[in-house]
Amino acid sequence: MSRRSSADPRTGVAVLGSTGSIGRQTLDVLEGLTPTHRVVALAAGRNADLLAEQARRFRPTIVGLTEDVAHPIDTPPATQFVQGDQTLEDLATRDDVDVVVVGTGGVVSLRPVLAALAAGKVVATANKETLVAGGHLVMPLARARAAHVAATRPTHALASPLGWLRPIDSEHSAIWQCLVGERMSQVARLTLTASGGPFLDEPADLESVSPEQALAHPTWRMGAKVTIDSATLANKGLEVIEAHWLYDAAYEDIDVLIHPQSVVHSAVTFVDGSLKAQLGIPDMHIPIQYAITHPERAPSPVAAVDLAQVGRLTFRRPDEARFPALRIAREAGRSGPWASAALIAADDVAVDHFLAGRLPFTGIARLLDDAVDRFARADATDPGMEELEALDTEVRAAFRKGPVVAR
Repeated sequence: MSRRSSADPRTGVAVLGSTGSIGRQTLDVLEGLTPTHRVVALAAGRNADLLAEQARRFRPTIVGLTEDVAHPIDTPPATQFVQGDQTLEDLATRDDVDVVVVGTGGVVSLRPVLAALAAGKVVATANKETLVAGGHLVMPLARARAAHVAATRPTHALASPLGWLRPIDSEHSAIWQCLVGERMSQVARLTLTASGGPFLDEPADLESVSPEQALAHPTWRMGAKVTIDSATLANKGLEVIEAHWLYDAAYEDIDVLIHPQSVVHSAVTFVDGSLKAQLGIPDMHIPIQYAITHPERAPSPVAAVDLAQVGRLTFRRPDEARFPALRIAREAGRSGPWASAALIAADDVAVDHFLAGRLPFTGIARLLDDAVDRFARADATDPGMEELEALDTEVRAAFRKGPVVAR
């Protein structure tokens, strides 16, 4: 493996999933951080053309595809090309990589996250499975890394588990930022905010809404999967599970509030009644950059929120009868990793069926409920990596054929 060049002291970054939405925005951020950071490695699934374009733009040391292609992609002469199942782990553990940004989806991303932490790399992740399915595997590694640093440098940024496993989601970035300098023993509640999606009040009957309607998010511009999860509030249920693992918070101490303006990204209430919130425009470049540069902040091309222009910030409780996926996810989290891993795999399948017209919008939550009921194993030992992969395959196979739920 390559080692850091003494002539280039910049922080080396690997971007897994560089051709996806988070990956592309990460590269936008890194382009503005070239004095302090450099792109060492890029990995994608099958988008060889865009990966080649990114390689020419950033000239990394190595790029890779997880799926085999017939011919090596066209990269600059100094950029190595690799492919295959081991690509993500190999790139995440390179000696010249300091920070691994995980923008890939699926339980397949768990192995490189675990490998990177074990190798002493900082991981910044937008991957839901990292914590929803694998929180019981990932957080002990992050805590052990933090404890090792804290023994000699208790005030160092890496003396906290959140220094090692850094959330990219705007809601978790907001909570993380609110907790800097605070002790969890002083925290009373965590509050995740949700836009409410396009169906907050209308139409009254959600059974027949179309994918096009569900993809018309009122404030955020995201990939199709995340946008549908926002419309069902499944994403907020997954974030509740993530918050439980990230902050070692009890489920009863994690709230969700609907905030249609998407300016307050989340908040923390302390035992003295004080509340801290992080505000900003709805733009993922901000949490991505914070995860990469923490504990420092760097100038950003993203504009600061103009509160006078916003004018009004409103909040309300979520309607869990109208959006039952939030309740189902919270219950899955309480049931343990088998249930939450089944939940997130089933959500992938359900969203695919809905987008393809094989499942009504309300059928997404029904499929999730069915998956948790069928695959939860509350009394079983927590699953290891191989068991999680097998469960993921089993759940997807069980619900792959459609239509799954009759209209």
